[in-house]
Amino acid sequence: MTVPKEMPEKWAPAPSSWSQKKPSWGTEEERRARANNREYNEKFQYASNCIKTSKYNILTFLPVNLFEQFQEVANTYFLFLLILQLIPQISSLSWFTTIVPLVLVLTITAVKDATDDYFRHKSDNQVNNRQSQVLINGILQQEPWMNVCVGDIIKLENNQFVAADLLLLSSSEPHGLCYIETAELDGETNMKVRQAIPVTSELGHISKLAKFDGEVICEPPNNKLDKFSGTLYWKDSKFALSNQNMLLRGCVLRNTEWCFGLVIFAGPDTKLMQNSGRTKFKRTSIDRLMNTLVLWIFGFLVCMGVILAIGNAIWEHEVGTHFQVYLPWDEAVDSAFFSGFLSFWSYIIILNTVVPISLYVRWREGGPSARLRWGPQYPGVPQPDLPLPCSVEVIRLGHSYFINWDKKMFCVKRQTPAEARTTTLNEELGQVEYIFSDKTGTLTQNIMVFNKCSIHGHSYGDMFDLLGHKAELGERPEPIDFSFNPLADNKFVFWDPSLLEAVKTGDPHTHEFFRLLSLCHTVMSEEKDEGELYYKAQSPDEGALVTAARNFGFVFRSRTPKTITVQELGSAITYQLLAILDFNNIRKRMSVIVRNPEGKIRLYCKGADTILLDRLHPSTHELLSATTDHLNEYAGEGLRTLVLAYKDLDEEYYEEWAVRRLQASLAQDSREDRLAKTAVNIGYSCKMLTDDMTEVFIVTGHTVLEVREELRKAREKMLDASRTVVNGFPCQEQLSTSKLTSVLEAVAGEYALVINGHSLAHALEADMELEFLETACACKAVICCRVTPLQKAQVVELVKKYKKAVTLAIGDGANDVSMIKTAHIGVGISGQEGIQAVLASDYAFSQFKFLQRLLLVHGRWSYLRMCKFLCYFFYKNFAFTMVHFWFGFFCGFSAQTVYDQYFITLYNIVYTSLPVLAMGVFDQDVPEQRSMEYPKLYEPGQLNLLFNKREFFICIAQGIYTSVLMFFIPYGVFAEATRDDGTQLADYQSFAVTVATSLVIVVSVQIGLDTGYWTAINHFFIWGSLAVYFAILFAMHSNGLFDMFPNQFCFVGNAQNTLAQPAVWLTIVLTTVVCILPVVAFRFLKLSLKPDLSDTVRYTQLVRKKQKAQHRCLRRVGRTGSRRSGYAFSHQEGFGELIMSGKNMRLSSLALSGFTTRSSSSWIESLRRKKSDSAGSPSGTSDKPLKG
Repeated sequence: MTVPKEMPEKWAPAPSSWSQKKPSWGTEEERRARANNREYNEKFQYASNCIKTSKYNILTFLPVNLFEQFQEVANTYFLFLLILQLIPQISSLSWFTTIVPLVLVLTITAVKDATDDYFRHKSDNQVNNRQSQVLINGILQQEPWMNVCVGDIIKLENNQFVAADLLLLSSSEPHGLCYIETAELDGETNMKVRQAIPVTSELGHISKLAKFDGEVICEPPNNKLDKFSGTLYWKDSKFALSNQNMLLRGCVLRNTEWCFGLVIFAGPDTKLMQNSGRTKFKRTSIDRLMNTLVLWIFGFLVCMGVILAIGNAIWEHEVGTHFQVYLPWDEAVDSAFFSGFLSFWSYIIILNTVVPISLYVRWREGGPSARLRWGPQYPGVPQPDLPLPCSVEVIRLGHSYFINWDKKMFCVKRQTPAEARTTTLNEELGQVEYIFSDKTGTLTQNIMVFNKCSIHGHSYGDMFDLLGHKAELGERPEPIDFSFNPLADNKFVFWDPSLLEAVKTGDPHTHEFFRLLSLCHTVMSEEKDEGELYYKAQSPDEGALVTAARNFGFVFRSRTPKTITVQELGSAITYQLLAILDFNNIRKRMSVIVRNPEGKIRLYCKGADTILLDRLHPSTHELLSATTDHLNEYAGEGLRTLVLAYKDLDEEYYEEWAVRRLQASLAQDSREDRLAKTAVNIGYSCKMLTDDMTEVFIVTGHTVLEVREELRKAREKMLDASRTVVNGFPCQEQLSTSKLTSVLEAVAGEYALVINGHSLAHALEADMELEFLETACACKAVICCRVTPLQKAQVVELVKKYKKAVTLAIGDGANDVSMIKTAHIGVGISGQEGIQAVLASDYAFSQFKFLQRLLLVHGRWSYLRMCKFLCYFFYKNFAFTMVHFWFGFFCGFSAQTVYDQYFITLYNIVYTSLPVLAMGVFDQDVPEQRSMEYPKLYEPGQLNLLFNKREFFICIAQGIYTSVLMFFIPYGVFAEATRDDGTQLADYQSFAVTVATSLVIVVSVQIGLDTGYWTAINHFFIWGSLAVYFAILFAMHSNGLFDMFPNQFCFVGNAQNTLAQPAVWLTIVLTTVVCILPVVAFRFLKLSLKPDLSDTVRYTQLVRKKQKAQHRCLRRVGRTGSRRSGYAFSHQEGFGELIMSGKNMRLSSLALSGFTTRSSSSWIESLRRKKSDSAGSPSGTSDKPLKG
């Protein structure tokens, strides 16, 4: 055991943003925990193991929730309007009728927040009350998790979750080993091994543990999942601790009956919670733009109020004084100036519909208005009605349900649908420019199935019909029946019976194939009951291959450090295990050397095709050609591939090689180079890197200067390759200007960048982050390998900071949570890899491939619909509200409204709400198939073309243009028009009915033009809204309502009389045509002269329908460039060193003569470093080539 001479004086403090609780005596610089001594540990005031994700309690809910609600500009603005309505000189409404709606809105929101927080409390209580066995006063007692404290010793049993971050003390396995699953932490389902230090591994009895009083001094709480540094002080000795001795909260104990651990970090100090990060409230870019636009509109509203108030003051001074005899001012009004001041606030209330607060607040449009000349005889606009759901939220909710209901994003195998966990970010999905993805479990599912194989030039796995064509999955017969094999795995499925026939008929090549799979691996077997085998595999590849051999009759039964026992077609055969050459990323292959019962030595090897095919014997040329064709076929179907081979060794050669291997194993190799090569393999396997790329840059520098130099060389190569360099601008300049940025983004060719964790730490420093960012953004793909969760979040934050682009992060483990929360949009992969990423995400689904549909279909449609909704909303509100402004110049600036009071109330609630909601929920420009077929359709969202400041001003201009025509055409007609009986047509109510009818028809026709995808719902809402308008209009001017409410509905028969006049209908038609004709003309010219891609796609679709041609999209059958083996990246070093050391074997399994154990810590340290066996392996140095 290596022991440091001295403890460090100061540990590196955890980032302040991650530490959730500090000791009272200051910033925690080191953690001290003494076993079985709560009194000592309590003086440091460490965090308890209680988890709290809720926001409120009974006392803080009301003040905190109200404070949060009034942080919204919309709520504050509306409260301000209601305060104005409490002033008698401005509004005739009582305080009770005006305050109730706002209270109701706040109450509904508070109830929703309280419900959400209740479920958080419920979830917290469920976790905090899980039971754990805690050693207290020498007795194991059941305690809830929240009562576990730092320094406690707890007992875990098989398949239990780890309650806190523990130092492993002892276990039921030999030498203090235990196996854990870390899916909740890193998304990886393969098991990992941990070991207690030798001095505590013997503390397996309660009495010994009760006397244990060791003290651990270690680093403070931090979020580094793969690192731990500390020292155990016990019995006047010091023992170094590392991450291999730790069990982290969120892990699950597997294949280990029990273990004991000492609590080091609890609750919010655990690495799982430290990686949770802070929850950030996310807004879309449209929301941020809307905040700016609302301020502009409010400024415009104030300007209109000032203009009309000045007009009122002038009119009252010049004209109004002549009417004082029969129309006096109110008592509070003593001058024309004060009248203008009151008129300003009245117009603010009347014109408030120009501010789209209804987009944010659950509120009905059409607030109360002021009375004409402040007299009670002039009715005002009715008080606000009961709150209705906000239009934007309804649309977003609809989009979220579409995601949840999408059958094409439903995983049948796991019965898991896609889930929109938020309703506020849907349109942002249509604007993503940068995607940050985890690899393991995200890009790759980490699920392996034995699918096809090629044995001695014969391919197995395909099924053919009577015509010789490959049968699809649904057309295949029943899978192979393995009932003849009592040890077969019932979950294994294979379709081609010819492979089983080859095994049964004794084909030697097939037997050797499965014999290799049953011997060449590091899987460990456990047989709890007779015939029930359980395999412990370090990677899913290993498990899938050994299971395949098991089902075809070559069953791996057991192993010792020196033997492997395989049951071959019912006969148990024991092979002597001479050596295991474990996989690493330099050799890209794994080998075992065994001696069969006849004494023959043979090397079995499996690995990447790029490595093994070059080492085959020349006599296998024809076999090589056939096998290569099969590999290309498998790779083209998206399957991971590897090659199997063997080689016979003579005794003399093996002895010579064994000496060379011993010498080679003592040499160190470059871990950083291996990591970089691993990342390159990952890139090729996920098709992020291709052979068509101009160059792949690998950054592995250890210092700031080395990293800066490597980035500089990368930029130089990109600029040299691109002959578009601007006037001699030097590449090595600091990238503080935008000049080099534009040059790098315009480089010719495709590049990729691979950088490892320690180099990334330097690249993210303040003086180099911009250089790194611009170099990375000039590349098509960037791969960061072996990075910490915090580094993932920092890279995302870097792009957000400088590029001002929408980012999306996708992952499946707790180590991805920080990245997911930092990005504009976070996506979690649900399934067997844990739920931490899903809980922190905005969207969740079970397979990475669904991301394409989420963005190209749902995201693009959501963005398109929201943009069209906003443009139309601004248009119709300005067209409606600005009529009041023009009317002010003709009514003495008296704050009189043009429309009937009930029309103002119902305009945004009944007459125009449903059609725009239908468009915002159902509209689409092209079908989903075309959205997937033409990814370039996604570009308008990335470039923010459909709703921006320019589009906003166009909508506003169209609305103002419509309002001008809406007011002045009827005004001009009514000035001279007469009824059929010759009487004057013009009166206030007839004018109001004509303008209102024109407005409803015009905006209905406009939304018909804006709708690109007509459904029955669109038809029903548009034409139904028009029908409802006329029904309500005639009802309000009917005798029935007059008889019931004579003071409210006193204009009996006005609508019938007005709309019976031909002149009125001619006016309505003229207004509609003049308002709509320019829009139709502009769109026709744009479609003819400058169509966009969606127009072209729609036209192509129409042509296809007319021609009724059956066109099918061509599918790419194979991958471009060279074939890359998935084995090189998917596999990882297994338990080879552990197996050969015998540390994992129980004493009963070690009855082998001549077996000698090594030092207690050598294997675990060797496991951390890869062996460079390329120079010393038989497959790499011998003159005897391998046999395929």
